[in-house]
Amino acid sequence: MTTSTTAVHIPATGTYRVDSAHSAIGFSAKHMFGTGTVTGSFAVTSGDIRVADPVTDSQVSATAAAQSFDSANPKRDAQVKSKSFLHADAHPQILFRSTGITLADDQLILRGEITARGAAAPVDLTVIESRSDAAGLTLRATGKVDRYAHGITKMKGMAGRYLSLDISVSASRV
Repeated sequence: MTTSTTAVHIPATGTYRVDSAHSAIGFSAKHMFGTGTVTGSFAVTSGDIRVADPVTDSQVSATAAAQSFDSANPKRDAQVKSKSFLHADAHPQILFRSTGITLADDQLILRGEITARGAAAPVDLTVIESRSDAAGLTLRATGKVDRYAHGITKMKGMAGRYLSLDISVSASRV
């Protein structure tokens, strides 16, 4: 197994299927006019990673369940899943599709679109860790999402505009 702390390890070419039981999206966001921080997670339900040669031709797609939003506060969780925010009943999936990959200065930037509440908006994810072996790969990436770009604008000031993401994905070779 290879792990890199200075440069991201590029996994072997091939197709990998995301293991939803060992993958998650963590987030943090400011609230109460920036005086507090909310943390939580979403469950990754599916995804595929196709590593190409060159790596810049690779493709990634993933799906998270909007109903899986969990901040360990049931009242907040219900409000975020409601029509005021994610409208999870009408938009049960949050989708990610890559649109390009950049490899520069030993950093791998995964460019793509996140579709939440029916609205797509661009996002850049920085791959900060990559490990692989013959059976599969594990990736960790970080990024920032602007909820306003998805039409989620309720409670300005009380609920933070930006979510910082910490994504952990395990995938098996197909």
